[in-house]
Amino acid sequence: MKKNLFSDNNMKKNSKGFYAALGISAVMIGSACFFAYNQGEKLTDNKPSAESSISVPDAAVDRKFTDIPKTTTPAYRETTPVFTTTAAPRSTMPPATLPAVDIIKDTPPAAENTVAAADDELKTGVAALENVKPPLADTSNIMTPFSGTDLAKNETTGSWQTHNGTDFSAEVGAEVYSVSSGEITEISNDPLWGVTVVLNHHNGFITKYCGLGSDLSVQEGDTVAGGDLIGVVGGTADIESSIDPHLHIEITHNGMYIDPVSALK
Repeated sequence: MKKNLFSDNNMKKNSKGFYAALGISAVMIGSACFFAYNQGEKLTDNKPSAESSISVPDAAVDRKFTDIPKTTTPAYRETTPVFTTTAAPRSTMPPATLPAVDIIKDTPPAAENTVAAADDELKTGVAALENVKPPLADTSNIMTPFSGTDLAKNETTGSWQTHNGTDFSAEVGAEVYSVSSGEITEISNDPLWGVTVVLNHHNGFITKYCGLGSDLSVQEGDTVAGGDLIGVVGGTADIESSIDPHLHIEITHNGMYIDPVSALK
């Protein structure tokens, strides 16, 4: 026969156990609540108040600190240099006085009266030849005059050109003379003008004799006076060979051709 689990005895036993467990649980819950409350009071008692957390004396607020040491490291600062010009102090010394310089005027030496001075070729002060002598014994017969800037027909070449000198009619062998004093600076045998002699008067005037014979009375470097024998007419000027024998003579003044007839008056 099976036992009835829900009999009265069993129900009594079970109800006692239930109340016992319930009591134990109530005690434990109360103990836990008391412990928690007690710990909370302790934390509240240990929390510092706002007034006591920072303790600063009132006198420290108004106190002035006068013993603060100054820093010895200068703060970095970019600066622009300023240049100042200082005027030189004025001298108080009196101005120096230099002694007067004696000016010595040297008298220029007297010019040497020589025909060899090359600078005389550029002189322009002499307007005419001095102590003029005729180049031939007879200069009355002029075959071809000086043309200046005008063109003249050359009877030998047939060309038109300036005639820079004067042709005096003369026989071959007629003597030719120096028209004024000077120096024989050149003797040549020109392909066109034949035997040619240049007489430099060293005063801006130069006389040129053309068509002479090869037998000359002078040499280069000789000094001659007016009227001295130069040579003879030779008829050696091929450029004028189609006309009768004559003396072709040219005269320049400071490099410019001039009329020989006018210069020899």
